[in-house]
Amino acid sequence: MSELASVNDSNTRAARGSGDRPAVMTDVAKLAGVSHQTVSRVLNDSPQVRPETRERVLAAVAELGYRPNAMARGLVSRRSKVLGVVTFDTILYGPACMLLGIERAARAAGYGVSIVTLERVDRAGVLAAVDTLAGQGVDGVIIIAPQIAAAAALHNLPARPVAVAVEAGQDAPLPSAAVDQFEGARLAVRHLLDLGHATVWHVSGPSDSLEARDRLEGWRRTLAAAGAAVPPPIGGDWSARSGYEAGLMLAAQPGVTAVFASNDQMALGLLRAFAERGITVPEDISVVGFDDIPEAAYLSPPLTTVRQDFDEVGRRSIGLLLRLVESEGAVPAPSPVIPSLVVRASSAAPERHSANGRV
Repeated sequence: MSELASVNDSNTRAARGSGDRPAVMTDVAKLAGVSHQTVSRVLNDSPQVRPETRERVLAAVAELGYRPNAMARGLVSRRSKVLGVVTFDTILYGPACMLLGIERAARAAGYGVSIVTLERVDRAGVLAAVDTLAGQGVDGVIIIAPQIAAAAALHNLPARPVAVAVEAGQDAPLPSAAVDQFEGARLAVRHLLDLGHATVWHVSGPSDSLEARDRLEGWRRTLAAAGAAVPPPIGGDWSARSGYEAGLMLAAQPGVTAVFASNDQMALGLLRAFAERGITVPEDISVVGFDDIPEAAYLSPPLTTVRQDFDEVGRRSIGLLLRLVESEGAVPAPSPVIPSLVVRASSAAPERHSANGRV
């Protein structure tokens, strides 16, 4: 061992004291040759520290393996550095990815996340969840509220903790981050019309879903704007089974050449039903989904669908909330995240005379 390394090692042991206890702030101060107040200023990123002093303190932190006590720092800043998220019990791809996007954005901003999952999606359930998070001392709350009942509860929230909403519809009383569901549906329907289909049938999501409602409206208005007939929508519940049942109905309906499903799981069910009835996709019927689940590219045929940027929704929701937490003035008006169309092999121009005589 060199003489310099030996001296540095001795200084480190002297700073830490006897035993193998974790380093504390006074150890860092001793090794860096500064006061513990200076160490605190460096760790809290205060501008009132000379660059050379900051470098010396950070070097001591690294050498000692010092980990600041988050609770103690929270007492100084009066912030917990934890954000709350209210969500609902679901294994559906979209909501699960939305939650993951929020968690990623929170970690990138230096915050932890505490999650409360609703047992029931109604006003009382949402308010109870917010109350639970407030009791934990979170700095702010994000409420994922794509159901009509959950969105209605946003009108009755307490002033503290501050809150923002995700997918809560255009009438949300809070700053809100969301994907433009209407635009996503418009992209899907316009794609099929541009391929030459006379109209597009729709398998919709559940009636209590704001996302399903906006996709339904986007489908309806896009057809109407094009002067196309608007067939009656077929109700689904997001599941592949409901898509399968809708597919059996559509297979018996003459003249169907294109279907837009409100999510990819229901589109998967459509593909299964059409295959069982001898209907070829896309030669006989084109199918477009919504979400771009990881399996979409590997279905048979690969599914044309609408992709949502869940990470961007997470970043925007965290950005809105931190503006409120840090009191940086008025929060900007909600700006929806624009989805994109992913064209694969399940959509094509309609054939004038399909093999099964459907056209």
